Parts: sequence; C-alpha cells; structure tokens
Amino acid sequence: MAEINKADIKALRDRTGAGLSDVKKALEEANGDIEVALDAIRKRGLAKAAKREGNTAKEGMVAVRIDDLTGAQVATLIELNAETDFVVKNDKFITLANDVLNAVADSGAATADAALAVPMNGQTVNDAIVEASGVMGERIMLSRVVRVQGENVTTYLHHTSPDLPPSIGVIVAHDAAAKPVAKDIAQHIAFANPQWLHRADVPADIVAHETDIARETSINEGKPEAALPKIIEGRMNGFYKENVLHEQSLAQDAKKTVQAHLGEGHITGYERVRVGS
Repeated sequence: MAEINKADIKALRDRTGAGLSDVKKALEEANGDIEVALDAIRKRGLAKAAKREGNTAKEGMVAVRIDDLTGAQVATLIELNAETDFVVKNDKFITLANDVLNAVADSGAATADAALAVPMNGQTVNDAIVEASGVMGERIMLSRVVRVQGENVTTYLHHTSPDLPPSIGVIVAHDAAAKPVAKDIAQHIAFANPQWLHRADVPADIVAHETDIARETSINEGKPEAALPKIIEGRMNGFYKENVLHEQSLAQDAKKTVQAHLGEGHITGYERVRVGS
C-alpha cells in the first residue's frame, strides 16, 4: 500500500470538503492516487457541493485594454505576478503592468511567451520585467496574455481585496443585441466561473465520466434500478447548471438563467483569468 502523506490528505480535503477519516480511507483504497480517491468520495456523496478554486500561490494583478477594429473589437488582458502583495500594490508595479499591457496590446501578441519579446520603451518586455525585479527586490513574471475578438467585447475587473489591484479579469465577446446586459454577464462570469459556454461544448469524455459518477452515487444511495435513468438525467442537468454559462443561475438574480437574461442576445466567447489560478 502506498504511503498516505499529509499533503495529499490536505489537498483532497481542500478539493472535496470531505471529512478527515473519509479522505484517508479513500486515499488508502485508491493506493494513494488522488484522482481515484476523488471519484470515490464523489460516488459516496461525501464531497461538498460548493466549488473551490483553492488558495492562490502567487500575488499579482490583471489589466485589460479594448481596441476597435474594422467592424469588430478586440480585448487584451494580462496577468502580472510578484511574490508579495506589498509589491503588487506599489505604484511602480501597477505602472509596469499598464506599460506591459499597452506594449502587448499594440503588438497583437496572444501568448505570454510571444509578449516577452515585444519591444517596450527601448527594450523588450522581458528586459523591462527583469529590470523591475531588480529594483523592487522580488521576482516579477508575466504569467498570462489573453486576447478575445468579437463583434463587441465587454470587460470586467474585480477586486477581491479593496486595497489591492484587480485580481479577476473577464472578457466577453458578444453581438449587438447582448450589449445592454454584457456587463452583467461579465460580472456573473467573475463570480460563477463557468467552465463552458454551451452544453454541447462539454467534452464527451467528461460527460461520460460525470454520468458514471451520477450513476454510482445513485446506486450507493440505494435508488431503485427503474428510477436510475431519470435520476441520472436530473443529476447531469445539475452538473450542466453548475458549469455551463448559459444554464447557470444569474449571479445578480438567481430566479433566472444567464440565457434568459440574454434574451435575443448572443455570447460568442469569453475568458476569465484569476491571479494565481
């Protein structure tokens, strides 16, 4: 039997919210495999319903810029990280983030690796970051660059702490009909963290896996065989409602779905970035 260490126990408890003894038992039965143990806990109905994003290991901020194109718009978002929130809230760090954003947006770079080679104030973005690291006494890094283009784009930056720069950034691409509610949708995405836009976007292997979880959970609860199809369907609908943007309950009004709030409008794409995740 594989040795069960405290780090694995803590990690699984953080992901499931299950009790200590349940987590230890699941890990022992899974021979230390966290993913197998996670499935076992879910099948036994021991995982808590609340989603967990986990504690972030890095400090940082997000910054975003929208540019008009011919008949369209594009938004560029970056995540810049440092080691401590003391540096992140420093004016020099915030200025650096905005300078990097503008250089990256001007260049059209769509990845962090490509962005590091972009010219910025007589040097590259990478050289500017290295120089700033020396001045501020901490490692600074550009973790992510995201670009979203659409007929229209709407952005939202969220502060998880009032004395720090924004740490969650959302870009929503949409048609003109969705413009009146696009900010609502962006704020909802920041809060609800949907994984997919439409039900059809969920990969087949994940659908199969979640269906198996729903079936095993129902069997372990002693549900009658004849009732299993309807029960599984209901649980899968719950999975979609939790993870698919259009089917989620709107954060600002839980009595209606995101789709209902959109009305005749359409979301064509979105990105959500949380510092450190």
